[in-house]
Amino acid sequence: MVDIRISLKEASYLLTGWFTLFIIGTDLFVISPLLPFIAQEYEITPAVAGWLVTVFSLMYAISAPLFGWLSDRKGRRLLIVCGLFSFGIANFLTAISQSFAMLITSRIFAGLSVASITPLVYAIIGDTALPERRGVWLSIVVSGHLTALWAGAPLGTLLEQFLGWRSVFISLAVIAALLSILNFRVWASTNQAHPAEAQVKGSALKIISAVSVTAFWAIAMYALYVFLGTGLVLDNHFSSSELAASITAYGIGAVAGSLFSGRVTDKIGARKVSIFSTVMLVGILALLGFFLSAGTWVYFLLFLWALIGYASFTSYQARLAEEFPETRGMALALNNTALYIGITLGSMMGGFIITKWGFFTLPLICSGAALISSLISAKRKM
Repeated sequence: MVDIRISLKEASYLLTGWFTLFIIGTDLFVISPLLPFIAQEYEITPAVAGWLVTVFSLMYAISAPLFGWLSDRKGRRLLIVCGLFSFGIANFLTAISQSFAMLITSRIFAGLSVASITPLVYAIIGDTALPERRGVWLSIVVSGHLTALWAGAPLGTLLEQFLGWRSVFISLAVIAALLSILNFRVWASTNQAHPAEAQVKGSALKIISAVSVTAFWAIAMYALYVFLGTGLVLDNHFSSSELAASITAYGIGAVAGSLFSGRVTDKIGARKVSIFSTVMLVGILALLGFFLSAGTWVYFLLFLWALIGYASFTSYQARLAEEFPETRGMALALNNTALYIGITLGSMMGGFIITKWGFFTLPLICSGAALISSLISAKRKM
């Protein structure tokens, strides 16, 4: 009976974390395929519409460390619940925005809300998992975030065709409100870091140095992803269904890479997996630069890119959770800050690059950013 109760409790933790990050991921990833439609309605360029991602990411990057610091001291549950409630309000404001200025403001509010959700869900999962199972647990929860790529974002794209892009954000607002109730109940009693772990505090400088790996990884991934929909539609003349299929292929690869890396991480160690996968990312991005217009091969290349890229991210999350057990909330919050700094810089850089040199130069420059990430990761030691 005890084992059954524990397994049910563990299942509730994992399912709640998974669904929460699925909705957060849908909000983030659906922006790319919706950018052309938003730009058309507000009569702006795709590069200007890309600021919706930039301001969201910037607010997230600024506020996530504060929420991580608070969660290490005051607990994670209340911050997650309040974050989901405000996230629902932010998405409702996005849906009813009558001007681009109001739309931008709503995305700033959404970024602030998500900063108290995503890193703290990772941290609370890290708290509750046994050390020998942490890689798998984190990979399962991360897979919820990434399933949004092949399920949430394409569904949002299809919903746009029938009801318009605003309906996507109304749906997200309603679901977020329900999730706030679920999280309030599930996280009522959770433990902090497992007592068998060595409690090693990491200095702020050491954590910042560690998460710089993620910043360059995010530039490599998102400078290309943010404008993937624009590039495939405008340069490759993809239809809405072909665009949805491309995002689905990418999303399936991301989930597969995350889940696979979790199991391998628990077997051979997070450091080895994170370094090897990031080195491989350098190569696949270079290949994308040469073969992104290679007909139906593009679907396989997008799958492979996501498979390798998110194996790198998930294993590095597990690596940080292992290295900074006592300040796990701060470490994972700063890692997500680094992630969104990378997304911000990547979206800005991507808009500049496609304007100056065209879309097909972007993967090659992203490959260079991945190379920097792999070098820093390999040089780091616990």
